[in-house]
Amino acid sequence: MVQTAIPVDSIAKPPARAGELAGCAWITKLDKPFASSETGPLAGLSFAVKDNIDVAGIETTAGCLAFAYQPAEHATVVRKLLAAGARLAGKTNLDQFACGLNGTRSPYGAVPNAFNPLYISGGSSSGSAYVVATGQVDFSLGTDTAGSGRVPAGLNNIVGLKPSKGLISARGVVPAAQSVDCVSIFARTVGIATRVLQAAMGHDAADPYSRRRALATTPFARSFRFGVPSRLEFFGDALSEAAFGDAVARLRELGGTPVAVDYQPLADAATLLYESALVAERYTAIRAFFDRHEGEIIEPVRGIIAKGRAYSAADLYEAQTRLQALGQQAAVMWDTIDVLLVPTAPTHYTIAQMQADPVALNRNLGAYTNFVNLLDYAAISVPSAIRPDGLPFGITLVGPCGSDWQLAELGQRYHHATGLMQGATCKPLPAAQPLAALCPHPNPPPRGEGGKRVRLAVVGAHLSGMPLNGQLTERGATLVGATQTASNYRFFALPGTVPPKPGLLRVAPGTGARIALEIWDMPLEHYGSFVALIPAPLGIGTLELADGSSAQGFLCEAQATADARDISHLGGWRAYIASLQQQQQ
Repeated sequence: MVQTAIPVDSIAKPPARAGELAGCAWITKLDKPFASSETGPLAGLSFAVKDNIDVAGIETTAGCLAFAYQPAEHATVVRKLLAAGARLAGKTNLDQFACGLNGTRSPYGAVPNAFNPLYISGGSSSGSAYVVATGQVDFSLGTDTAGSGRVPAGLNNIVGLKPSKGLISARGVVPAAQSVDCVSIFARTVGIATRVLQAAMGHDAADPYSRRRALATTPFARSFRFGVPSRLEFFGDALSEAAFGDAVARLRELGGTPVAVDYQPLADAATLLYESALVAERYTAIRAFFDRHEGEIIEPVRGIIAKGRAYSAADLYEAQTRLQALGQQAAVMWDTIDVLLVPTAPTHYTIAQMQADPVALNRNLGAYTNFVNLLDYAAISVPSAIRPDGLPFGITLVGPCGSDWQLAELGQRYHHATGLMQGATCKPLPAAQPLAALCPHPNPPPRGEGGKRVRLAVVGAHLSGMPLNGQLTERGATLVGATQTASNYRFFALPGTVPPKPGLLRVAPGTGARIALEIWDMPLEHYGSFVALIPAPLGIGTLELADGSSAQGFLCEAQATADARDISHLGGWRAYIASLQQQQQ
């Protein structure tokens, strides 16, 4: 992709009064959202990125002015989202060097809770959560090492999807602890979060910790077992304790059976993150800068990172062996449960409380998050309740590595059962949509290896996130990218089809339009069973694409379009569906 210079606002200054705290969410906000593609599975969605993630032409500060640099290239994940049609709105505030779970450790000021500005937003991805919760963007990117992609979600009534490690490339991300870092996704609905994950994931050989992951695509059974920690600590917060009890009851109503699990191995693993030689990885991440500019780093971040200097290589091996042993002990729970349920955060703190006792209270916030990446689990935080004091409470579903889609499917069912609004907006949740099963193999073998494959163009109900997309993914099809047809097609909304489907009709040159589509790559052995599902008047033919190439794709019989609505001017099926939703509002 051609790199494009992006105009930016001047860097925001920390606010002087509590009432101005909302301004602390952004570090850089673009005058006009930027995208590299006008079509694709994320077309029409806007997003922001945490300011430890590179955007070409915009300074990356990681919350430290002395560290700031201007990258020449986008981080891999940013490049992929722009290519998928999402529009970038800017960069957001964070706990300095992503070191913290509270959102107050920044020279740009503390980011407030979206529901009460006296309370913390959670961190370190504080700004990314705030701009989603308040409806300023549709989704955002955070990072998650110890819970930074989940705690802010739970405290702001939004979804925080923490994928399996290595599923999304971290190239172009300033590391916190590189071996356990994950790029995370914030959204107001699970449906949006999974669409973003579908577009963002994929192996990246330039990222040392990127992995090819085979993802489970069979949902948890309607009768499932969920683990509940044998001991629960809410640090005196009776409202959160009651909200968690309600969450257990709701999961029962959804078909779950609670099973008590021994939480001690998980708690002990969490302690290792900061109280052992594992903290040396945080020092290693910025070692050269830290040794020259230690005085430029704010407390308590400076003190936490400095601890990493004191450990030897022998200490590190000892800590890693201890972690492996705890992982073996913890793994026993998966023999009796399908998913683990924990509070996302056990309590809320005011900004003043956090600043008065920044280390102990921050540790409390990570009571149910710190172990997840260390033990190589996937997790999703979803809203659960608004407490009587008006503050949100969220729960987190945790599963083994590769359970990302399963967690999202259950998370969406749970979220919609709450009846909550979207974030801090007054908008109700949209109707739950069938989630497109994440590709079980996000990086298909090159053509000519691992069996023959067919390139298939889809224009309607089979697009990512649409009702029939599962017919592709269950056959091992993988998304290649988004493009358009050549300009000699007309596009129609076919009446009486369930689910609603379009018809694409080839017409004479000069009388048509370009229509948005996606290209999918399907194993040839499954292509026949897919074609057998296609009902008349639709069929498969050869489509001419905008770049002059061709692909197999959906075409419609001409007589079926006689009484159909011509929607060619909208340029694609997503735009048509969006227009219908606007009419209903």
